[in-house]
Amino acid sequence: MTIRVVVADDQDLVRTGLRLILGTLDGIEVVGEAGDGREAVRVAREQRADVCLMDIRMPVMDGVEATRLLAGPGVADPVAVVVITTFDLDEYVHGALQAGASGFLLKDAGPELLGEAIRAATRGDSLISPSITRRLLASFAGSSRANPPVQPIDALTDREEQVLLTVARGRTNAEIADELHISLSTVKTHLGALMAKLGARNRVEVAMWAYETGRVID
Repeated sequence: MTIRVVVADDQDLVRTGLRLILGTLDGIEVVGEAGDGREAVRVAREQRADVCLMDIRMPVMDGVEATRLLAGPGVADPVAVVVITTFDLDEYVHGALQAGASGFLLKDAGPELLGEAIRAATRGDSLISPSITRRLLASFAGSSRANPPVQPIDALTDREEQVLLTVARGRTNAEIADELHISLSTVKTHLGALMAKLGARNRVEVAMWAYETGRVID
């Protein structure tokens, strides 16, 4: 099945570059472009996109609000959003993740990582560029602690705690399986249990919870 993608960025050159890169990836088709957040929401819905690559700083409507409208809580027919930006430490990025974004990449991410993020988003999974995961989440964890994170009714098991920490450090499912010496299906089972216990929609929110509760210390 071909993955339908909308590219949203206020710079024509960036949109053109992303379209060219995505055009080299099997199973991915760019079905629309947008130069601001409001247009991104309209085009993504009209084209029935599977994924929207969303810049953060755009005119008319920024990427945070556009993400909330496409992928936020309560959206009846959500479109997966992958944030792609120049800034690796940006308060707007944190807002977009809270608004429901499924991943976060820098604009200099290579074709392979870009394709992985798009495919992960269509599976309901998430990918944050491993090189910036810890800095991104840790930089905002302190501000989030003004309101203590919700604690699960059922305590996490020892194995779930181990999986939690690997997710917070940006590991992929395959890397988690290798590191903890468990099968890929077992990793997915533990991730599902974690999301259910924490009320998290994706692994990004699982990772954020790990930082907000002080489980990851740099």
